[in-house]
Amino acid sequence: MISLRYAATRVGGMALVLLIVAFCTFVVFYLVPSDPALMACGKPCTPENLALAREFMGFDEPWWQQFLTFLGGIFTGRTFGSGATAIHCTAPCFGYSFRQNADVLDLIGDRLPVTVSLAVGAAVLWVVLGVGVGVFAALRKDSWFDRVALGASVIGVSAPVYLVGLLGILVLGFKLDVVPVGNYTPFSEDPVRWAWGLVLPWCVLAFAHAAHYVKLTRTQMIETMSEDFIRTARAKGVAERTVVGKHALRNVLLPVVTLTGLELGSLLGGAVITERVFSLPGLGNLLIEAVHGRDLPTLLGCTLFAGFLVVVANAVVDLSYGVLDPRARLT
Repeated sequence: MISLRYAATRVGGMALVLLIVAFCTFVVFYLVPSDPALMACGKPCTPENLALAREFMGFDEPWWQQFLTFLGGIFTGRTFGSGATAIHCTAPCFGYSFRQNADVLDLIGDRLPVTVSLAVGAAVLWVVLGVGVGVFAALRKDSWFDRVALGASVIGVSAPVYLVGLLGILVLGFKLDVVPVGNYTPFSEDPVRWAWGLVLPWCVLAFAHAAHYVKLTRTQMIETMSEDFIRTARAKGVAERTVVGKHALRNVLLPVVTLTGLELGSLLGGAVITERVFSLPGLGNLLIEAVHGRDLPTLLGCTLFAGFLVVVANAVVDLSYGVLDPRARLT
C-alpha cells in the first residue's frame, strides 16, 4: 500500500517541478529580443497600433505580472482584450496563439493523437524487441547471437534517428515501395491504414531505442543470473523457465521500467526529429512551426505540456516499483 503522506509528497513535488519548468520557460521565451505584438500589429505598424496590440495580448504588463497572469489562466481561464473583440480562453488555459487564432490547448489536443500513436506504438516495439533480444543474448553469452545483438545495438545507439529515417524512406518507401511514406491516416477513419502508415516511423524509433534496452537488459540479466537466490532456486529444482521468467526477469525489469517511463514521457511531448522526417502532424511538428513563426504562446504551452508528461511519467514509474519489487512498497 502507498501512504497518503507519500502520495501528497509526490504530488507536491510534481507541482513544484512544473512551476519551475513554467517559470524558466516563460523567462526564456518572453525575455528574448522578440515581440509577438509586433508580428500581430500588421503593416504599417504605427506606435499607436503596436501599443494597442501589446495591450490586447497582455504584453504591456511587467514580465512577472505576465507570468502570474499565465499561471492564473491555467486554473481560472483568461480573457484577452475587452468588448466585442475580446477572446476568452477557458481553463485550463495554456495561452492563446494569435498567429493561428486558436487556443494553445486546442492546438495541442489536435496534434496529440498523432504523437501518442507514434510514441506508444514505437515503445511497444522497442521494449518487446529490446528486452527479448537482451535476455536471449545474456542466456547465450559469447555466442554468435550475442555478438550480433551487441553489434546491432552499437549501430542503433550510434546512428542518428534522422539518418535511419531517411534511409528507410529511400529504400523501403521509394526504391522497394513496400511501405507508405508521409501518409498519416487517423485511427478513427481507418485503423488498418493508420497502422500501416506508421509502420516505418515505429520501426525507426524502435531501432534507435531498442539498442539501449538490449545492452541494459543483457547486462542486468548476466548479473542477476549470478546472484545467490538464482543458484538457490536452481538447487531446489525449480524449472529453468520459472527461474528466468519469474525470478530473474522481475529484477531485470526495474531499470527497464524506469527508462521506458522517462523515454515515453519525453516522446509524448513530441518526437521532433521523427515527426519532421516523416511529415507527421504531431506535437513535434507543432513545436517546429511555432519556432519558425515565433509563436511564443504555443512554444510555452507545448514546453509546459511536455514537462507535465515527463513529470507524470516519472511518478508512474516510482509507483510501479511497488508492483515489480515488494521491497519498494511503501506502507
